[in-house]
Amino acid sequence: MTTKKTILLVDDDQDYLYQLKSRVESFGFQTILAESQKEAEELLEKTKPDLAILDLMMENEDSGFILCYKMKKKYPEVPIIIATGVAAETGLSFDLNDENNRKWIKADTFLEKGIRSEKLKQEIDKLLKINA
Repeated sequence: MTTKKTILLVDDDQDYLYQLKSRVESFGFQTILAESQKEAEELLEKTKPDLAILDLMMENEDSGFILCYKMKKKYPEVPIIIATGVAAETGLSFDLNDENNRKWIKADTFLEKGIRSEKLKQEIDKLLKINA
């Protein structure tokens, strides 16, 4: 029997976090939750998830980037999705195909919040190489 993959979900918006939790669990994954960058860092001391979905703006506007950087230092092989509403909120967008951005943004992919379940599942499966 294969064990379920564990996905770390980090978001300071509790409603969004619990919606995301139920969606990800409906795909057949286990979840661990954190409501802040600090809480996530503490979890990562004890736990190595198979994948992480991080909010960008939490305690600070760049909490997601900082957490992503620290997580990649500790677990370089763990894929990270940054889920953000930053483009809608600030007009900023990040292109991971841009070489300069790749140097400092350690995420594997960006998803705009409000993502459809099918697209979310597709991205998770692709990053975890499920049915690849």
